[in-house]
Amino acid sequence: MVIPETEAILKERNSKNVVLFGIEAHVCILHTALDLRERDYEVHVVADGCSSRSDSDRKMAYKRLRQAGCILTTGETLLMELLGSKDHPKFKEVQKVVLDRAPDTGLIHQS
Repeated sequence: MVIPETEAILKERNSKNVVLFGIEAHVCILHTALDLRERDYEVHVVADGCSSRSDSDRKMAYKRLRQAGCILTTGETLLMELLGSKDHPKFKEVQKVVLDRAPDTGLIHQS
């Protein structure tokens, strides 16, 4: 749920976009996102930054979030979108952090 203090800050800053991540995707994240959507906020949920006690609860939460009009994304994608482009002065610094922490998927061959 959106508490009055949070809503006051969003109004004060004239924010219309909110990024959510945390534990219990099917409870805390879901209900906060639904409250924000009812108030016409654009809600971005960092899927790889959320968890639930069970995989089925998390998957169902993501399905409901999409149905409510939330945007599901990843932490890396969100960071790059916030930077805007490779021309951002902090791009290389953020890219290094992302690459240093990226799991080895076998798709990038380093020489």
